[in-house]
Amino acid sequence: MRTNNVVGVTGMGIVSAIGDSLASFSDSLKRGTSGIRHNESAARPKPSVNIVSAIRDFVFLEKLGKLKNIPEEKLTKAKRLGLRAPFVIQTSILSALQAWEQASLFDNPPLASRIALIIAGQNSTQNHQYGLISAFRENPEYLSPRYALEFLETNQVGVLSELFGIEGEGLVVGGASATGNVGLIKGHQLVESGMVDLCLVVGVVAELSPLDIQGFINIGAMGGKAYIDKATEACRPFDTNHEGFIYGQASAAIIIEATSSSSLRNVLPLAEIGGGIIVLDGNSSANPSKNGELKAMTGALLKARLSVTDIDYINTHGSSSPLGDKTEAAAILKLLGAHTPNVWLNATKGLTGHCLYSAGMVEAIATILQMKEGFLHPNKNLNEPIDKKLKFCGDKFVKYKVKAALSTSFGFGGINTCIVIKRGNF
Repeated sequence: MRTNNVVGVTGMGIVSAIGDSLASFSDSLKRGTSGIRHNESAARPKPSVNIVSAIRDFVFLEKLGKLKNIPEEKLTKAKRLGLRAPFVIQTSILSALQAWEQASLFDNPPLASRIALIIAGQNSTQNHQYGLISAFRENPEYLSPRYALEFLETNQVGVLSELFGIEGEGLVVGGASATGNVGLIKGHQLVESGMVDLCLVVGVVAELSPLDIQGFINIGAMGGKAYIDKATEACRPFDTNHEGFIYGQASAAIIIEATSSSSLRNVLPLAEIGGGIIVLDGNSSANPSKNGELKAMTGALLKARLSVTDIDYINTHGSSSPLGDKTEAAAILKLLGAHTPNVWLNATKGLTGHCLYSAGMVEAIATILQMKEGFLHPNKNLNEPIDKKLKFCGDKFVKYKVKAALSTSFGFGGINTCIVIKRGNF
């Protein structure tokens, strides 16, 4: 069912390696600040490559105390729900509180039954579980009774719905590296159809265990071996010396709302979500597909009722994987054709690392911030582009007013996604 609902973004929040607020994240984007470092603090067995864009020096109560304009009652509830919760829950609480505040939902929310909640994440407690194994082997009864709730992704649904009083639909979605975009697309569908007025989508931090990281290394997906002593140079989207993705961490929250609802609340959207699409390759391997990526981008444009010539910026998937970058570059060239010289491209993963489940949402937030503030962030380590026909941003940020953008995310299992973000006429 299609309605005439225009769907906007009214709130955003982020906790990442390069910023734990929208302001600090935006500043890092402009400066081209990378969060990628050697992970020297890891106390557990280390994988053979230990370079990561990790959230460091994280203390939940300190981060909570720095949030502004949060009602005391909500802070008290957030403290109760988060204090003994796993790290992945704590970061979701913080990013969601930021987004809720920016959307002015503490003052005048829609009916609780008209608000939906989507958790974009999967396997997020892997490291939490890994850390419990040793004690569990010694004494199984040591295990907290809450573990039965905490290892399930639905714990995020329960915690956030209780914190914000959400009584509409609630669900968890996954899509490997495309998970964030999958969450945004499903949220957009709920709002556009009129099933709800508003949807909170939260992209979950990936907290990989050493086992998980080594697994990625063993299939050749993760980079860093050639840059073992130069961590900040390891992530190189679309550069000829790219080697593989570098793991990053971020929790991202976005409020998707019908403009008919936000206007009643006197809230001006930050941008319009024109639409998005998910298409499969029919392929169980990790290999990307040019045709699948092209179908996702063309399908998203069709959904948004735009043509290629309406697009002036693409926030690429840009994973820094040789095959992934090559395939994506070919798909973009095929999509843009003669319009190629007019479209700017950059890759946020060059600064944040690959945030896995939340990557699409981190990159949607980066796109909207650039759109609102009139700039495009630099491409870190792009010294020798794999295709010089594409208009990549360089090593400094560019002043530019984006009118309409694509943001792409592609995942293992042949999952291809793309969303369209528009400046909007609000």
